[in-house]
Amino acid sequence: MNTLYRYMTFVMLMLTLYACKKELGVLPKNAKVDANTILDQGTAQIALNGAYYRFANATITKTAWQEHELKPAMLAGYMGMYSSILAEEENRNDRASINYWAETYVLLNATNGVIRGVNALPDAKFTGTRKKEIIAEARFLRAYAHFKLLTFYGEWYKPDSELGALLRDELSTLSNIPKKRSTVQQSYDYILADLDEVIASAPATAPTHYVTKWAGMALKMRVLMCRGAAADYPVIISLANTLIQSSPYQLEAVAEDVFHKNGLASKEVILGVKPQANQEKETYSRSAQYFPGASSLYVAKAPLNTLFGSDPRKSWIIGSARPKAGYYYFTKYMKEGGVSSALTESYYALRLTEIYLLKAEAIVRSGGSLGDAKAVVHEIQAKAGITALVNNTSYLAVEAANTPATLLVQIFNETVKSLIAEDGMEWLAMLRLPFDTVKSLKPTITTQVQYILPVPKDEFLYNPIFGEQNTGYSKN
Repeated sequence: MNTLYRYMTFVMLMLTLYACKKELGVLPKNAKVDANTILDQGTAQIALNGAYYRFANATITKTAWQEHELKPAMLAGYMGMYSSILAEEENRNDRASINYWAETYVLLNATNGVIRGVNALPDAKFTGTRKKEIIAEARFLRAYAHFKLLTFYGEWYKPDSELGALLRDELSTLSNIPKKRSTVQQSYDYILADLDEVIASAPATAPTHYVTKWAGMALKMRVLMCRGAAADYPVIISLANTLIQSSPYQLEAVAEDVFHKNGLASKEVILGVKPQANQEKETYSRSAQYFPGASSLYVAKAPLNTLFGSDPRKSWIIGSARPKAGYYYFTKYMKEGGVSSALTESYYALRLTEIYLLKAEAIVRSGGSLGDAKAVVHEIQAKAGITALVNNTSYLAVEAANTPATLLVQIFNETVKSLIAEDGMEWLAMLRLPFDTVKSLKPTITTQVQYILPVPKDEFLYNPIFGEQNTGYSKN
């Protein structure tokens, strides 16, 4: 999809509004392409659901969020394709087939359309606080999109870099396609401003496939951890405490039950992606890509198997070895011999487990008590059956980490074990470690150029004032 086509998606597809008021997978009755289709609260909700539809990267038959699971885990070295070695697995980013750029700008256009259309309506068109809530939900989706762009196409790890995200804050038309990319600092500031509004105005309760103020807090923690300023860590800890103590979410008593029993109904899911109706019946469903292997078979690789060691989570995340050495069925979502279902087709964007791990990391990075950080990690491990009484090697490794550097590595290990193949947290957590550590974990990474992807070349064709290509890559 080229840039011009992408930016004109709204003009062609009514914000790609393949949704209705209550169901994300139902086509609207009126697909008229007109910004004036947002006329009242009902049509505003339809438009917002259209934006959620783009967040899910959905079609009529299925949500296509699997790339959010797989590609970061491949970049980090823990997942792969069984039939061939992809560029992402070897960190050959100039050849990678990651499609976040096109997907994300479609989402941005949809969210900006919602924000503009709802802002233009008088308050009397809405009941209670719903106008502010709709705008806040759209701003969460916009913040998520811009953060995805920043962390995959911008030097997010360099606060003074000029190479930030191309921020889109209005509905794209032919007249405003040309725009310069923002700096990294400007990108963070814009994303965080959106999230502050989410925290202030989004609903406190909603089904798990809709945004709440708690999701705004969780995503803000993720963003602040990547920005990594000294003043950010106390804020992360405070947000974590609020989520842990005051939100309606709680850790699943048995970690496996999130994925193999409760799915999006789990009390620890803050935001998920609901599958389309009958998605599990698709021949090339997401589930079938893990077992038995449909058009592709995506697998766990030897480094992930080794990392788990004797960890009890290995029994339900790593399946049997494949004939090709170093490859294993990945069974976190689809058990071997299992049957595809709505449960196996569900995706997880934000879970409370991540909140605990970000809190532990923030404690260490802020110079806090290592004992306090270890206690937070042990709370997560306990849900996997790992306690001091069990004397498991995962527990002992955390206990033995008596410097900030060694404990940060153990928190990273726990992040991989807990959040592998969800929404890229294993990849970002790896890149937050010192560069020498990153190289030792993933030997195919030899330069920080490989931390991010090149901006697609079409961008420079249709947006001549965009600015520089990412360091180490060519515009041509």
